[in-house]
Amino acid sequence: MNDAYEMLIDGAWRAAEESFEVLDPQDASIVATAPLGRGADMRDAIEAAGAALEIAWPTYARIAVLAGAADRIEGDAESFARTIAREGIKTIREARLEGSRCVDTLRISAEESRRLHGETVNFDQRPGGESRFGYWVREPVGVIGAITPFNDPLNLVAHKLGPALAGGNSVILKPDSKTPISGIRLVKALHDAGAPQGRVQVVPGRGRRVGKTLVSDPRVRMISFTGGLETGEEVARQVGLKRVSMELGSNCPVIVMDDAELDVAVPSCVSGAFWAAGQNCLHVQRLLVQAGVYTEFRDAFVKGTQALEVGDKLSETTDMGPLVNEDAATRVEAAVRSAVSAGATVLTGGTRDGAFVAPTVLEGVPAIAPFSCEEIYGPVTALYPFDTLEEAIRLANGTDYGLQAAVFTQSLATARAAATELDFGSVMVNESTDFRIDAMPFGGRKRSGLGREGVRFALEEMTEPKLVCFS
Repeated sequence: MNDAYEMLIDGAWRAAEESFEVLDPQDASIVATAPLGRGADMRDAIEAAGAALEIAWPTYARIAVLAGAADRIEGDAESFARTIAREGIKTIREARLEGSRCVDTLRISAEESRRLHGETVNFDQRPGGESRFGYWVREPVGVIGAITPFNDPLNLVAHKLGPALAGGNSVILKPDSKTPISGIRLVKALHDAGAPQGRVQVVPGRGRRVGKTLVSDPRVRMISFTGGLETGEEVARQVGLKRVSMELGSNCPVIVMDDAELDVAVPSCVSGAFWAAGQNCLHVQRLLVQAGVYTEFRDAFVKGTQALEVGDKLSETTDMGPLVNEDAATRVEAAVRSAVSAGATVLTGGTRDGAFVAPTVLEGVPAIAPFSCEEIYGPVTALYPFDTLEEAIRLANGTDYGLQAAVFTQSLATARAAATELDFGSVMVNESTDFRIDAMPFGGRKRSGLGREGVRFALEEMTEPKLVCFS
């Protein structure tokens, strides 16, 4: 596969003046050629998106487009999975799951479009309102800019485009330059399913060109961004007076209590630690294990980690592939060395081969070390013993991130206490932090971001109420 892709602007596919090669991080082979958009291309897309809003687009037509795109992706599932795997970091089995979740996300978006409604208002609840009646409805925000990351190049795009279109908005996608093809193909599926001219567009390119143009243009009424904290802060400085939804990563803790069922906790945490080579905002980065089961859990977790097969992403037996590029792998390798210098011990892994980093388990990492506080974004997990639940919660909350946390226990009282005290957007009980369904509210506290995704909740962010009062 070495296809040449184009931008979709104002209902037509357009070649860019420049293009770039999308490389497979596994071996640097060329996957495809993508268009390198310019600021002028993005301005054309913004103009077309605004014009599209002037033409009525009824709910039934939105439902048909979203459902039709889902059918097209489902019908070409293996091809989409291979695109995800080749341009990105996922194994073919992980990529198939992402493709099926994308289909779900689009179908849920179609269903939620049907449920988008308001309510009547009783104006006579105060004196003087007896002669008034009215209602409120939800209307589209307008033009929405969607900026997506490399780690889920299809389903995270669907989580922005699906709700945006379900709410009757126009949406412009700026996909990550490392993995633009999956997003372009999703836009094509929506276009082929009958999305009206200008309602959905895609302009790949560099952030300082097309991204900055999209973020700063006042005609764009909302930015939905998923990516790193530093980039998110830069977006916030540029965005101006408009809505912003951001998911900026995390440092997810899992608490394992003495009464946990280890035969459930261990495999769940191994999967959560090394899915997508740890390049996942829900990655199990810190494992807080109560002293009574620490040794047993540690030994079983290391054994499970060592059983993972690392290698060719397209092999049916591979459990973990590479990082997104060698620079990322080098950064993770340096973080491990830094942790060791601070006093940590490598229980397994810790080595790098090109863009591949071996699944790595550490213990003895100081609680104030960068690894314990920041996001590693790689296949590295650290173990920390604790004595009491109060201590575990203090350690878990000891980061400026707050996306998801988890606790393994058989005690309802312990689970309720942890759920109440953990300062995170979601708390999983007897499941690792690396769990999400596409209908649930998803987002974090503190530096993990602003707003919530999950189709229904993103749809609320992407629409706004309008009140009508009759006298």
